[in-house]
Amino acid sequence: MSQIHFIGGEKGGVGKSVLCRLLAQYHIDQNRPLRVFDTDRSHGAMMRFYEGYSTPITLDDFASADQLMEAALEQNQTVLVDLAAQTSRPLFQWMDETDLLGLANEEGVSLVLWHLLDDGADGIELLEQLLDQFSNGAQYVVVKNLGRGKHFCNFEASQTRARVTALSAPVIELPELHAAAMRKVDHGNLSFWAAANNAEAGLGLMDRQRVKVWMRKAYRQLDVIAETFAEGS
Repeated sequence: MSQIHFIGGEKGGVGKSVLCRLLAQYHIDQNRPLRVFDTDRSHGAMMRFYEGYSTPITLDDFASADQLMEAALEQNQTVLVDLAAQTSRPLFQWMDETDLLGLANEEGVSLVLWHLLDDGADGIELLEQLLDQFSNGAQYVVVKNLGRGKHFCNFEASQTRARVTALSAPVIELPELHAAAMRKVDHGNLSFWAAANNAEAGLGLMDRQRVKVWMRKAYRQLDVIAETFAEGS
């Protein structure tokens, strides 16, 4: 069964593209069939770091957005969609006018909505709006990004957290990668594999080790998600 994973959080700077890059590397490392779509017209992180797997799309152009479902129907594979900031409106319009949830159910395609949180109040509010948008038919993953905040007690005590629990949606943590190492990865236009394993890519031994440790920690979290959706398929 194919899965379409929408990696969002709506506001900028919350770490959506970092998570999408990590998910892409996770699938590549496990030799899982993968397609990636980049919705960012200005930065295009997935086109920059995983060009061989990525295709640019424009969500307010329905013919362009249709490629997401077409890719899911090509073969059993994972489709990752890196959602740029403030793309919810065209995405939801396309999904509504296409009845994407109904079509996906008919075609046996799973839809997974990922929401990244920093420790600000607006991230919780945006998650609440996402849950209101799709009351059923989609699955959710909530990610507390430790690289964008350390204090998630307000989320844990919120009614939004209770709604997430009632939906049996997994909540995971994205560990923080040392800032200097992440800057070297980004300035070198490196995939995470190259940053961790290629001594000629520009990172020293200790920075490469830090990337490896970070990936191992993150992959343990992603293993939980993979197992969750495998059980539900």
